[in-house]
Amino acid sequence: EFNTGIMVGMAIVFVYAVLGGMKGITYTQVAQYCVMIFAYTVPAIFISLIITGNPVPQLGFISNVRGEDVAMLEKLNTVVQDLGFQEYTQTNKTMIDMFAITGALMFGTAGLPHVIIRFFTVSSPRAARVSAGWALVFIALLYTTAPAVASFARLNFIDTVNESTYVADDADYVAEAAEIVAEGGKPIPEWFKDWERTGLLGVEDKNGDGVIQYRAGDENEVTKLDRDIFVMANPSIANLPDWVIGLVVAGGLAAALSTAAGLLMVISSSISHDLCRRTFFTSMSDKDELRVARASAAGAVILAGIMGMNTAKLGFVAQVVAFAFGLAAASLFPVIVLGIFWKRMNREGAIASMLTGLVSTFSYIYYFKFVDTDPVNWWFGVSPEGIGFLFMFVSLTVGVVVALFTPAPPQEVQDLVEDIRVPGTRRPHGAGDAAQMPS
Repeated sequence: EFNTGIMVGMAIVFVYAVLGGMKGITYTQVAQYCVMIFAYTVPAIFISLIITGNPVPQLGFISNVRGEDVAMLEKLNTVVQDLGFQEYTQTNKTMIDMFAITGALMFGTAGLPHVIIRFFTVSSPRAARVSAGWALVFIALLYTTAPAVASFARLNFIDTVNESTYVADDADYVAEAAEIVAEGGKPIPEWFKDWERTGLLGVEDKNGDGVIQYRAGDENEVTKLDRDIFVMANPSIANLPDWVIGLVVAGGLAAALSTAAGLLMVISSSISHDLCRRTFFTSMSDKDELRVARASAAGAVILAGIMGMNTAKLGFVAQVVAFAFGLAAASLFPVIVLGIFWKRMNREGAIASMLTGLVSTFSYIYYFKFVDTDPVNWWFGVSPEGIGFLFMFVSLTVGVVVALFTPAPPQEVQDLVEDIRVPGTRRPHGAGDAAQMPS
């Protein structure tokens, strides 16, 4: 059950994030990434071999279909067009919207808090650069596999579901499916029945012929198709072994827990250290700071759980993630860039910049998701998923203007900024301290 799964995940993340601390989460995330990358790429390799004969998904994506003299994407375009859908390689978004979404994802990645906090565990600017380089390699390995997985899943879904005979009796599926095959038909796959029980897939035999037609328009008999299931269902759709399916489930769980734990650490350390100890209660002891960190972590977990149970109102998972990237691009990325490359940047400018990006982007997303949902009214034709890219420039401008009209930062802060940019192994002030945080 969906809400039960969220509550179990909340408990797991809270326990190992609070007990493990920064160092514990670092090693945990290494292990989780290993599980996640294997879970994502192994099925992609198998499916790429089955469809194209190429074991590299990134190359199989642009290769010919196995045994046919036609490119995989070309065949997919033909198949979906024959069913009345738009070409797979085309989009219904405008060029400016696609550009804005791409920009929000790119700059948002550089501003993600749980990624930035990883650099607290290295000892020097040089180590941070090496760490960032390797991070980009591993991120690219995962991201470049995604388009291949999506196209393979769409082709396999159509091939296995369209024109298949529906089996109504779950208890006697095997016998009914065997009977359909014996009569020369194609039974609806068992994985479809499994996902149908979750409510994320649904069919309606509109013409009463017992055969499922997957079409565009009113004739479509696949009445419910949740886009969030495709990564998890992909191995089943391709009829891969059970251990591969189990690996994907483990990878999905690892991805969710890894990201949640990183964000939880950011939230708890920001509230306990940056806000409480360094701003409002400067005489706070280490023990009190730790208590505040754990309390804020508990509060963040509860709030995230409540919001997670209501994500359907915002959109599917990929869409909600795009909102997060847009918020990071607009509120955090400008401050990071100005803080590193402009010594004149001060606290007032940073706060003004972050608030501008956060409030403006969040307001736009909320308004056009819940108040005015007509895309015609989007500013400059940019969707809520991409608006963070535009507000990033507004946030950057506000930060510069406010910094110029307020006092410059102390000289020691400017020296720290200079140290951060100097190549070599010189240890900047406070670097690596987070790695020694008590758990």
